[in-house]
Amino acid sequence: MLKKDLSITFCGVKFPNPFCLSSSPVGNCYEMCAKAYETGFGGVVFKTIGFFIADEVSPRFDTVRKESTPWIGFKNMEQIAEHPLEENLEALRRLKHDYPDKVLIASIMGSNEKEWEDLARLVEECGVDMIECNFSCPQMTSHAMGSDVGQSKELVYKYCQAVKRGSKLPMMAKMTPNLGNMNEIAQAALEGGADGIAAINTVKSICNVNLDKNVGMPIVNGKSSISGYSGKAVKPIALRFIQQMYADPSLNQVEISGIGGIETWEDAAEFILLGAKTLQITTAIMQYGYRIVEDLISGLSHYMDDHGYNSLEEMVGKASPNIIPAEELDRTYIVYPKINPDKCVHCGRCYISCYDGGHQAISFDSESRKVKINEDRCVGCHLCANVCPAGAIGFGRIEFKKGKKAHDIKL
Repeated sequence: MLKKDLSITFCGVKFPNPFCLSSSPVGNCYEMCAKAYETGFGGVVFKTIGFFIADEVSPRFDTVRKESTPWIGFKNMEQIAEHPLEENLEALRRLKHDYPDKVLIASIMGSNEKEWEDLARLVEECGVDMIECNFSCPQMTSHAMGSDVGQSKELVYKYCQAVKRGSKLPMMAKMTPNLGNMNEIAQAALEGGADGIAAINTVKSICNVNLDKNVGMPIVNGKSSISGYSGKAVKPIALRFIQQMYADPSLNQVEISGIGGIETWEDAAEFILLGAKTLQITTAIMQYGYRIVEDLISGLSHYMDDHGYNSLEEMVGKASPNIIPAEELDRTYIVYPKINPDKCVHCGRCYISCYDGGHQAISFDSESRKVKINEDRCVGCHLCANVCPAGAIGFGRIEFKKGKKAHDIKL
């Protein structure tokens, strides 16, 4: 298996590779984190600890499925660590003692300035390498903690200052996506002393409703509640926030730990290319186990080799400049879809989607079951290519509405 040097320095801490457990059920005790290290993860963000001890509900997970796909989205009703604080601190001590060359990050959450300051001091005494401030858990039972805090610039600023009073360790602020503008909150965190940003935490959600009992899922003794949505389905949301923060001149290419729907090496590469330096993972581990990191390392190594990257640092933010405001996109450009007859299975899905959801630009011969694109009506939206189950529709002829030449384009 090809293995490139995947080490990267984030907030002054060198990671042997960018892949970390995120602060979640997958890193809830010494044994779990030790196994992750042994399997190959470069870092661990231990499940969030605090003076508050969680009393969890049962059941507490739900999923969104589509056709034969096991999960596209995952709902999690867990809060922070359910173990006593001293037990969690002892686990941190043991992990750093037994795995001194691996990165250990303590995720903390307080309900007031004193708690934040005290927690920062306590985890530094355990020998951890970095602190993550969890300002973003969407299912806490107190409005003094979690995503309600993460929507307030004033509280984020104040609590970051408190953490810096308690510890000199590098510190990142974990952002909630349950707002419109993450950049403002990130700016407050940096002004308060944060060295980097972790994004995103989960999205507030109701995944499913039991149609017989009229109760949201999962059902906890007849009731349910709003809680965090994660998994592959939130990747587009995470990428959006990461790119916007990385590209914001006022944030000065802030160092970002990317979270949200990372399941494959392709996902990992996308996060890095849009600005993330390290990557945190939960739901992929829940589905495939810690061994998923072997696939991630191998795939990312081959991608770097194929594209001539000598280090991960060279990749960071490479794709970000190509994300531009919608008003700056070239609206004279049109690329027509092209049907590959060797791949077409004559199912008619493209015809139905174009007629009922597009521009009636595809004709369908009911006898031969062959489809044909009418460029006079086609606007190049490529809905047909997105619904084709056989991958038979791709890019075809290109033109510019105002007379530009096709050879000037970039697909």
